[in-house]
Amino acid sequence: MATVPLLKDEEVSAEALAVFDEIRTARGTDYVNHFWRALAHDPATLRATWDRLQVVMAPGALDPLVKELLYVAVSVTNGCDYCIHSHTAAARAKGMTDAQYGELLAVIGMAAQTNQLVTAMKVPVDAMFDVGGGKT
Repeated sequence: MATVPLLKDEEVSAEALAVFDEIRTARGTDYVNHFWRALAHDPATLRATWDRLQVVMAPGALDPLVKELLYVAVSVTNGCDYCIHSHTAAARAKGMTDAQYGELLAVIGMAAQTNQLVTAMKVPVDAMFDVGGGKT
């Protein structure tokens, strides 16, 4: 259940509506996700989040599908159902196959298990893995 109402276009400020229009244009759809409608209560946060997302998720050294896969992995780790669903859909739209999704889930599960084991045992980092070569 949402903690704030999801604002309709006619309920948002001019600043928020401008961001909604950018979202529609960028995504080639009339639909504005619930996340953005919830953020519209604070137009400055809405603007900052949309602007930063455009920079981070743009093609770069990592291709857009890899970025979506990473977003899904972090969302699973953080337990964000909304982000898991929205970024899984985005990854599928960018070409993620069922086989890739299965492998992604296997990696997430493996990383969670080994992270917990290492954390529980307080295993020290090998000097060869330390960027400083173990030197401080």
